[in-house]
Amino acid sequence: MRRLLTAVAAGVPLAAAVYLPAASAEPRTGSASFACSAPSVVAPAGTEVEDVAADRQEGGTIAGTGVLGGSVSGVPAFCEVTVTLTHPGDDDRARVRTWLPVNGWNGRFQGLGGAAYLAGDNNVGLGTAVKNGYAAVTTDAGVGDALDTSWALNSAGQVNTALLKNFASRSQHEAAVVGKEVVDAVYGEGPAYSYFNGCSTGGRQGYMEAQRHPDDYDGILAAAPAVNWPEFEVATLWPQVVMNNEKTYPSKCEFAAFTTAAVKTCDALDGVKDGLVDDPARCDFDPRRLIGTKVVCDGRELTVTAADAAVVRKIWDGPRTASGRKLWAGVPIGADLSALATPGAPFPVPADWVRLWVAKDPSLDLSTITYSRFARLFEQSRAEYDKVIGTADPDLSGFRRSGGKLLSWHGLDDQYIPAEGTVKYREEVERKLGGTERVDDFYRLFLAPGTVHCGLNKGDGTTDDLGALTAWVEHGKAPRTLPAGLISAEGEQVTRNLCRYPQVIRYRGHGDPALATSFRCVGGLTEHP
Repeated sequence: MRRLLTAVAAGVPLAAAVYLPAASAEPRTGSASFACSAPSVVAPAGTEVEDVAADRQEGGTIAGTGVLGGSVSGVPAFCEVTVTLTHPGDDDRARVRTWLPVNGWNGRFQGLGGAAYLAGDNNVGLGTAVKNGYAAVTTDAGVGDALDTSWALNSAGQVNTALLKNFASRSQHEAAVVGKEVVDAVYGEGPAYSYFNGCSTGGRQGYMEAQRHPDDYDGILAAAPAVNWPEFEVATLWPQVVMNNEKTYPSKCEFAAFTTAAVKTCDALDGVKDGLVDDPARCDFDPRRLIGTKVVCDGRELTVTAADAAVVRKIWDGPRTASGRKLWAGVPIGADLSALATPGAPFPVPADWVRLWVAKDPSLDLSTITYSRFARLFEQSRAEYDKVIGTADPDLSGFRRSGGKLLSWHGLDDQYIPAEGTVKYREEVERKLGGTERVDDFYRLFLAPGTVHCGLNKGDGTTDDLGALTAWVEHGKAPRTLPAGLISAEGEQVTRNLCRYPQVIRYRGHGDPALATSFRCVGGLTEHP
């Protein structure tokens, strides 16, 4: 669920909506040159190899496939090795594709994650990795494109558990095993360091690798991770449920007015008005303050009503049971409310999850879901799928023992996956493994103000996250902060040093608010590397 899905929800083209991995640190090793031919591949445990093919590609401009689209230019020549795997008895076929630079391999290996229901990369990430000197791997897990859910149910109307298992966990592990085997066979040596890189679904896959296969990667870059999938996917339908049950449908302009007012009210909580809300948890803006306000929308003047404010208040608060028990986080106060609350147009990723995997009823009319039924669907999703795709096991002791490093960032204005879920997971890891500072030795989380879903490195902001990870893994330089370029609410470019959780950004009291040097990190951490 990368930034492309904002465009899906709005019904606009997706040409530039793919997430590009950041540039790497400097290469460690020399070049390698070889003939591109199909190597012998030993099947990973539980699989059979159906086919191995190799094709030399001249590079140049690589176009992204599917609804993600996008492109990357300046890609050097590479060898593409495609290994087709099947799990005996499951009638599945997963393609594992490894791209290897013909010249100039940097000795590193990079696994690439997917987006929404796309299990792997659509070529743009692969091309970017090769351009930066990496050998790179991805898998389609035997499923389809980002919004393709035709594989969810079998001919009997039952959940296709084999393909769900592929998508949830096992295909990424098998891609790591096969990809490194291909690298070793083609280059005559294995990678010096192995990294995983993904956002959203890709971020979830990175966390799953750390939890279940801690030896696959030396470093994992997992941004805006879609952990707690069975919970948050249902929760993303909450704005539609609220509007339908309250029979009130604010316009996009009215939603924007509420968001703008909240950001303006809470902007200065970090000590300066800079167009960014650095600590949304402290924002207590009451949407009822806008009742009676005039909003001009498409040439019409609208008046914000009490019913409008009630809808926004419920959406921000998040889903609750009829008795008031909170189920999950709501849409963040700085996020685009209309992304999930376009009347009559539920966001396709959670809509399909609820219809197909939870209700097992492709014809389910989501507009008829009552508050009580929503709560039942939420609990059903959790009960049936947490152990399959929840990716919320806080025991990362195996990854810590392996010497792995996990670097995550999450946008505080993420309209699809609230950062609160990632923070909750991090806190559970701390409770499991001995507190903040011990966990910080191998797992660091950075929260990005004003940043939408997978927004860094996508035009809404920039950061060399992959470079920070390689410096940590290869040189022991743990990132105290994550330098980033952000976009304020006024559309202005500013720089910030993102603070590692649980620290937050605070203004020093002097200096240009557009510069990172005018801010510092405050919180409960000591300043050790």
